[in-house]
Amino acid sequence: MKTPAKFREYIWLVNTIRKAGRISFSDLQTKWLETDMSEGLPLARSTFNRHIDAIQDIFGIYIDCDRRDGYRYFIGNEGVLAEDSVQTWMLSTLSVSNTISESISLQERILLESIPSENTRLETILEAMKQNVRLQMEYQKYGHAESKQVIFEPYCIKLFKRRWYVLGHLPVDDNSSSAYRIYSFDRIKHLTLTDERFEVPADFNAQRFFKDYYGAMIAHDTQPERIVVRAFGNERYYLRDLPIHHSQREIHECDEYAEFELHMHPTADFCSHVLSRSSQLQVTHPQWLAHRICQMLKDALERYEG
Repeated sequence: MKTPAKFREYIWLVNTIRKAGRISFSDLQTKWLETDMSEGLPLARSTFNRHIDAIQDIFGIYIDCDRRDGYRYFIGNEGVLAEDSVQTWMLSTLSVSNTISESISLQERILLESIPSENTRLETILEAMKQNVRLQMEYQKYGHAESKQVIFEPYCIKLFKRRWYVLGHLPVDDNSSSAYRIYSFDRIKHLTLTDERFEVPADFNAQRFFKDYYGAMIAHDTQPERIVVRAFGNERYYLRDLPIHHSQREIHECDEYAEFELHMHPTADFCSHVLSRSSQLQVTHPQWLAHRICQMLKDALERYEG
């Protein structure tokens, strides 16, 4: 059996068990025989057990069996399949890849979004994270003529809108929030591992760090606050299907619009998103943020009128 075929089976098992919640091997067998992958042959118990082990090793997803509940199988660590987890991203990417590979005859009719290749930087940063060693970097910000040498501790990486970012902690005496910096891979001119070791604090959690942010930008001068956006026309349906932020909840609807409440940092990434949907989205609270976005729209209009 070729490796891609095995991955398709891994993905099918995880998705089938997750969708069922709990499922017996006999019911799983029935569903298996309904797929083209089975080629009409049952799934051997030994193969199933090897797949379970491989899924745990590759994806970190643990499939457990509850003997007291009729020997039914379930995802033992459901939390790793959160919406923005690595496991979910890997499963989704492989699922799409497998689906497209089976439709190679349609390649000229399948349009994908390209992501700039950052493999070298990604490998170096991940290696530093594994070894817990600091990185020395030459970094050039947008709008700056000169690059700058920086030594930082890589705490986590984040992918947002086709760009990779690394959250770095500057090696200072305290562990204050102001010591964190976000760096874009595409602005890194040079990157090397050092022999200086560091320890990520035991209470650091990457998901928790970014939970009150939209996007990758962080802000030391703001606090999470209540934000209300008004979505006009079809935008309300888009927001229901694809929420801006996990804290989003709908608080009002009328014929013309729907209003959504969020609790997050009002960062530049969030403002950029609102501006990109300027004819469909309006910030109504807080007033200072509504005024800021309004001024940004006026500045943009002046460029066109000038």
